[in-house]
Amino acid sequence: MNKPHSVTIKDIAQQLKLSPSTVSRALRDSKDIKPETRLLVRQVAEELHYSPNPIALSLKEKRSKIIGVIVPEIANTFCSATIAGIEDIAYKRGYHVMIFQSHEAYEREVASVHLLESRRMDGLIISVSGETRRFDHLEEMNAPMVMFDRVHEGLPAHKVVVDDKAGAFQGVEHLIQQGFRDVAIISMAPWLSITENRLSGYKEALKKYNIPLRKEWMVHCDFNTTAMDAAIRHLFSGTAKPNALFFSVERLAISCLKVLGELGLRIPEDVALAGFSDNPVSPYLAPALTCIRQPTFEIGQISAELLIEQIEDPSAPVEYKTIQLNTTLDIRASSLRNV
Repeated sequence: MNKPHSVTIKDIAQQLKLSPSTVSRALRDSKDIKPETRLLVRQVAEELHYSPNPIALSLKEKRSKIIGVIVPEIANTFCSATIAGIEDIAYKRGYHVMIFQSHEAYEREVASVHLLESRRMDGLIISVSGETRRFDHLEEMNAPMVMFDRVHEGLPAHKVVVDDKAGAFQGVEHLIQQGFRDVAIISMAPWLSITENRLSGYKEALKKYNIPLRKEWMVHCDFNTTAMDAAIRHLFSGTAKPNALFFSVERLAISCLKVLGELGLRIPEDVALAGFSDNPVSPYLAPALTCIRQPTFEIGQISAELLIEQIEDPSAPVEYKTIQLNTTLDIRASSLRNV
């Protein structure tokens, strides 16, 4: 069986009786080609189902057209929705996306960076792992980088985040206004930027309502279900028990429902729940979960735009900036009661 013929620039040139170089410049939207010629070339290219050779393009432009993305876990709906935003922009701008998961492990993150560098990626978009406390592997990269969500202020990179402090404050204040004044917060690694900022919002809400801060109710746990279960059980094993839980990350909020049920605690009658979550199942849980929602798709889009700007104009001076987006409080049954 003969292979199907791939349409080339020469085919388009032959049909239009133009030189291949003229067609090539027209497809690149070169201003030295008349607008009507550019339009005609694009029309014929579309009719013939012409697709440019990505390898040839990358060799000519000295770019791979590959953007590397490293996230803690694709199964996390925050990460998957952000990746969708990245891919949306990358596809429109002619880039391919290579996605790696660190699974919250520093060594896997380092290995992923090195592999992407060996593949000649043009740039990296990353949210660091829960174990990452050293950043040599990122500081030593030659390619431009954008960080999102979990960022490190000391690195020369654009950063895209949400207002974590304000989001946590809003969520905890809502719980307090509903009459749940004994609020515990469940977080992950204390050195992560999102943990620090969300904990700050929690403390500020308690301070506003003159509620004493109880250090034993500020819980950090590891990245596995066993550790999360143990942390929640420990909270309710003492004499003084919280009547509300605020979760700083989505994974914790969803996983606690089973444990609270096993402890015989009703939601929200015995303990109210609220926290950061972008999980589409949150409204359908029993009861529906009150969430601090983040503009995940937009985070991905902005991250990709910032990176591609650097890739395509490498000689331009860069003033690194942090773009901070707002969160939204979605109030549902898990945090409501008559005061």
